[in-house]
Amino acid sequence: MTRDPAAAPAAVAPDPEPAPGAETLAGAVVSPPLAMAALRGLCPRCGAPTLFHGLLAFAPRCRACGLDLTQFNVGDGPAAFLTLILGAVVVILAIWLELAVGPPLWVHMLIWIPVTAAGVIGSLRLAKAAMLAAEYRNAAREGRIRDAA
Repeated sequence: MTRDPAAAPAAVAPDPEPAPGAETLAGAVVSPPLAMAALRGLCPRCGAPTLFHGLLAFAPRCRACGLDLTQFNVGDGPAAFLTLILGAVVVILAIWLELAVGPPLWVHMLIWIPVTAAGVIGSLRLAKAAMLAAEYRNAAREGRIRDAA
């Protein structure tokens, strides 16, 4: 059976050029490790540092290889998970500080509001990048039910 070349999907892009410093293996770009992609905001396909547009928002696509980042659904999982973890850590530290030193309320506010804000922004950026890189690596897509017929 002969395959019609015009029937090939137009969405398939050629292999991207490796980003500066990206690892290659026999001419093919090797995806960056999950931890490095998360820490540095690297594109999961080419390894270029183009994942974010701003502080927490994903770029619509990678400027280096053209990977459409809008197709990934990170959702609110990282935010809910991090709220619980970071909230527990901040409360434990605030209680410890209160019992050990007993500072006035304004000292607690001066310490814990910036610590909480920085912790949320930093960890949310890291978690969102890790989730997107994991979705790309595992080719995760929405669940679909097959017809029985």
